[in-house]
Amino acid sequence: MTRRHVSPRLIVTAASAAVFLAGIGLATVTAGCGGGHSTDVPLSAAGLPISKATLAQVTRGRYLVTTAGCSDCHGQGSDNPASPTWLAGYLTAQGPNGPGIFALGPFTVYAANLTPDNATGIGSVSDRQIYNALKYGLDPFENADITIDPSLSNFPTNPVYLPPIMPWATFRHFTDEDLWAIVAYIKHGIKAVHNEVPESDAPPVGWPGSTDPATFSNFPSGNEQFNP
Repeated sequence: MTRRHVSPRLIVTAASAAVFLAGIGLATVTAGCGGGHSTDVPLSAAGLPISKATLAQVTRGRYLVTTAGCSDCHGQGSDNPASPTWLAGYLTAQGPNGPGIFALGPFTVYAANLTPDNATGIGSVSDRQIYNALKYGLDPFENADITIDPSLSNFPTNPVYLPPIMPWATFRHFTDEDLWAIVAYIKHGIKAVHNEVPESDAPPVGWPGSTDPATFSNFPSGNEQFNP
């Protein structure tokens, strides 16, 4: 099944455009029930997802968002949290050549509004759905609010993924603590900005092609060695 459009609130980042290999060929990407090394770091008892977001968690998320390239797309290219359109995504008023619009082969994708605005941003989806977007690439507007446990094999039967311009295949290797810190910041640490982003084109729903776990062997492995 092919979905012609996806939510205009797609989470996207320019650095991930490399996922489109060989002239927009929808390459098989390891996705879905991946864990990488994220479970190596235990979650703190304070903050998301166990309790409400804490100031420490939000400030950690701020550091991650401002250093991971999120603003390249969602912040109109300006890494400035003081901006009145901080993380509000593509601004229609800036025109078809403005920051936050991407032409990838036959697809046109617009940077999402990541502010907690209920109507035009991510305010209407849960913290867990945003986490699942970062961890598993699941479109938060198209997939249920569930706690995914690979040991229970409860991954969605028909998952709807974010398009490959969003680098969730990289974010899934972040620790769970860092992923929840990012969620805390964009959901509980910035002001809502009402900005309607145009609807984006998207590749077929099942474009990743694989839901195999993404794991790394322990250090050192292969061409690694410790040199104190």
